[in-house]
Amino acid sequence: MVGPAGRPDDGGMSARPWSGLGTGLRPGLAAVRRGEHRAVRADVVAGVTVAAYLVPQVLAYAELAGLAPVAGLWAAVAALAVYAVLGSSHQLSVGPEATTALMTAITIAPLAAGDPQRYAAFAAALALLVGGICLVGRVARLGALADLLSRPVLVGYLAGIALIMISGQLQNVTGVPTHGTTFLAQLVSFAGGVHAVHPPTLVLAAAVLAFLLAVGSLLPRLPVPLLAVLLAAAATALLSLDRIGVQVVGAVPSGLPVPAGPAIGPADLANLLLPAIGVTIVAFSDNVLTGRAFAAKRGYPIDASQEMVALGAANVAAGLVQGFPVSSSGSRTAIGDSLGARSQVSSLVTVLAVLLVLVVGGPVLATFPTAALGALVVYAALRLIDLAEFRRFARFRRSELALALASTVAVLVVGVLYGVLAAVGLSILDLLRKVSRPHDGILGFVPGLAGMHDVDDYPNAETVPGLVVYRYDAPLCFANAEDFRRRALAAVDAADPPAEWLLLNTEAIIELDVTAADALHALCDDLDRRGVVPTLARVKQDLLVYLDGSGLRARIGDERIFPTLPTAVAAFRRSRASAPPEPS
Repeated sequence: MVGPAGRPDDGGMSARPWSGLGTGLRPGLAAVRRGEHRAVRADVVAGVTVAAYLVPQVLAYAELAGLAPVAGLWAAVAALAVYAVLGSSHQLSVGPEATTALMTAITIAPLAAGDPQRYAAFAAALALLVGGICLVGRVARLGALADLLSRPVLVGYLAGIALIMISGQLQNVTGVPTHGTTFLAQLVSFAGGVHAVHPPTLVLAAAVLAFLLAVGSLLPRLPVPLLAVLLAAAATALLSLDRIGVQVVGAVPSGLPVPAGPAIGPADLANLLLPAIGVTIVAFSDNVLTGRAFAAKRGYPIDASQEMVALGAANVAAGLVQGFPVSSSGSRTAIGDSLGARSQVSSLVTVLAVLLVLVVGGPVLATFPTAALGALVVYAALRLIDLAEFRRFARFRRSELALALASTVAVLVVGVLYGVLAAVGLSILDLLRKVSRPHDGILGFVPGLAGMHDVDDYPNAETVPGLVVYRYDAPLCFANAEDFRRRALAAVDAADPPAEWLLLNTEAIIELDVTAADALHALCDDLDRRGVVPTLARVKQDLLVYLDGSGLRARIGDERIFPTLPTAVAAFRRSRASAPPEPS
């Protein structure tokens, strides 16, 4: 909908970015502040429905993280409550999420040595470290971390995560014991023990997965995960499947744990630091990307710096209640949005519903079969593999598809944690590739079309004899300085008739480092040897400062630096008209 003056209508929930703590309710709770009762009613309905999705999901994600299922509920309650107060998104649902759960398991399994208490302490410490890194990042203004993963890299990374999630659930959904912490190791282990498949476990998991896929696509507004797990629990009880080897969650403690710091030493924290950085990058990127998607849909701003504060505080809260690292859930956010959620009131309602489950729902949770939770993880993993995006990359540019596939392979080969660094590295390498070999062009006049244009785009374009107008479509830096010099000289040497002036159209050159400045000096030397005059046009003020500091402005001369291409072309024509005729 569109409101007055063409602004998107978000139900009166738009707000300016928020810049600090302690200034009253966050924009996400604006419905309460403004007394919008209809919006609050919609948030209540959405909050209860999201809770129905959340309970079985976070139980499954805690299993995926290697923890007692109830730890997922503890982490969800703490994270949702904190984010509702501090977050800049009106709708984002935070809490346990598949990617960070898997990263938690891979980080902690080799450190905990099979000790459940030590494992839980490491998970809580990892959440605290992620929270601390986010808060330090906010102080250091590192909100740009959200832009470190390009779209192809992020899609490929999530696909790799999904495959690892599926391999990690093979034991839960088949009953075959598997070993190893990597994708290939788990597959090899499963293949070696496939003869030990437990048929009742496999049938139950397959039935739950089929239910999730079929009903979830036909009736997306229903709390399908909760229905699936409840039906599986009922079938397990009626058929006494637990007596023939189908595993169930078992006893679930009621209430919340007393907030406390994990009992681990400095050396253990040091071992967790690098993995915590990887988790932070993934969690924050996911948080901001998901938040921006829904904010754009509803017409309100997302403050990336405030999101870093909110995510950091949510992770600290999750760590203090013996949880594990949290991020945002795109699926739960989408469900709330579809049911009319317009503020974080919905998250607070979800918190109350989950607390009720923790207080009185223990006996029901204890009957949940782990095969159903494993199927729920597989279902979530399948939703992470975005085949439509892979097809779009292939249509758009094959290099984008190659980048996405390379990210998937990197995660599978080097693992989730180093896969984060590999994904960021691939994004940076892709950027350097594009910057180091950008488009360039020789410009000419096209009959009937104003301005000067690339002669490769317009074969009928006419160049000015003796004048080479050259444009390089990237900032100049160490990565492309030599390429720029080589290609500019090639344009001069290919000119027919021979070039007298090289006119650099610098409209895209908004940056210049010292390596590029040296390359420009070398280009001027090359032009001097050829008897060609170097000139510049469309020089921005920032570039002029760099030219001044490097001595290039003085070398070229202000009389050879022009504000526009027409003034430069006119100056060239005047210079030719005033030049003495060559001796015959």
